[in-house]
Parts: sequence; C-alpha cells; structure tokens
Amino acid sequence: MEENMAEDFELDLEELRHLQSIAKRPRIVSLISSEIRNLEKLSKAAVSTSTLQTPAPLPTPASATSTPALNYVTLGSFSWDQDNEKVKIYVSLEGVEQEKMDTLFKPTSIDVKFHEVQGKNYRCAIPKLNKEIVPEKCKVVIKPTRVIITLFKASKGNWLDLKFKEDKLKPDLDKERDPMAGIMDLMKNMYEEGDDEMKQTIAKAWSDARSGKTADPLKGYH
Repeated sequence: MEENMAEDFELDLEELRHLQSIAKRPRIVSLISSEIRNLEKLSKAAVSTSTLQTPAPLPTPASATSTPALNYVTLGSFSWDQDNEKVKIYVSLEGVEQEKMDTLFKPTSIDVKFHEVQGKNYRCAIPKLNKEIVPEKCKVVIKPTRVIITLFKASKGNWLDLKFKEDKLKPDLDKERDPMAGIMDLMKNMYEEGDDEMKQTIAKAWSDARSGKTADPLKGYH
C-alpha cells in the first residue's frame, strides 16, 4: 500500500511541475511551489516507510475485550439514626459478601455497591449528604439480613435529615437587591410547592395584577 502511495505522489509531483512551468502569475507559481515541497516530503516519507518491515499484528488479549456495564438496583429505601458523632444507615439486604462490595466515601457523598447478591447488583448512593463526614473513618458492617453503613460526622451535632435539602424558603440575604425580592421569591416557592388552594389564591393575585388592580409581584415568573 505504501508503494502505491509513493507512485501516486510521484505522479502528482510530475503534474504539479508541469503546471509550474506554464504558470505565469507569481501567486499561482508560489502556491504550486509550496504544494510541490509538501508532496516531496510526503513522497520521501512514503518511500522510507515502504522499506521497513511491517510488524505482525499483535493478538488482542481476551481481557482487552469490552465488557458490558453493570446494572444496579438502587436501594432507595432504608432507615437511619444518629448520635452526636456518627450516623448509621441500615440497609435490608441478605447474602452480601465482603469481598464483593465496593465503597466510595467522600466528604459530602457516599456510594456503596453490592455485587452478585442473589443474582443481582445493588447500590446505595447519596450524592449529597446533609453535612460533611470523615471518609477515612466510615465503615460498612455486614449482618445476615442487613448491612450497616456507619458515617462519622466531620463536626459534632444533630442532622435534621440524612440528605442535603436546599432551603427554598430562606431569603437570600447575601445579595444586594430590591427589598421586595425576598417576598417575591417566597411567593414563587409557595406557588411551586403549595396545594391547590394556595395555587388558586396566588393565581387570583396574578389575575388582579393583569387587570390593573394591583402590581404583579410575580411578573416574569408566569
């Protein structure tokens, strides 16, 4: 194949040199000369490559073959309790083996995987914990019918929840903005998370604002 490429380059060079001999405009002559130099380099490279012995292809090891991604059953239901220093998560799962378990503890997240448990793979993951933990102290204890995941708190104290939840109703006091902005944000969140009666009340306020009775506090939101 390299020999054919070298022949093609020589034919191209021959034609370009012919064009160079008949070209008159300086710009065209310059472009053709530049292309001739490039082809000469490629031609020399092709010739030198063709003289080298082509190595035999190496056999692909069996381990290099791609394996399908593992499917996991998410363990979304579990119980937990705490004391001043640690949090314990209780996962109901039978047949877990220590050597077939992967754990990944980070300051604000955990990801524990259980492989080949009664023919399935399970996963208990919390992408954002309520507060920070000490990853190197965390541990997993396997019992006959359940798994206990112990997380050590980075700072002592009580957690209101296991997972982090952003307080949508908390006014943003860090930014300088219109004094009414906090009230408007509050009303927006009340509409998003309120029941039907609450939504009807806020919808009436919107209607009044559109009719000119009151200023629309949620202008641009709906």
